[in-house]
Amino acid sequence: MNDFFVLFTAAKEGDKAASGMILDMYRPLLYKESVIDGIFDEDLFQELCIVLLNCIAKFVIRT
Repeated sequence: MNDFFVLFTAAKEGDKAASGMILDMYRPLLYKESVIDGIFDEDLFQELCIVLLNCIAKFVIRT
């Protein structure tokens, strides 16, 4: 099993540290998508973080 799968599974099970690590991994992309017309939108960044965490919680793992 790879490290990301272990981290993702831990985040899905409610591990706050694992969720934080995933948010840190995706922070550059979340930041990039939060810039509108050259201006960083902090509210959009926060919403994207929430959406990512919700996606992790709802993701179905099939092994």
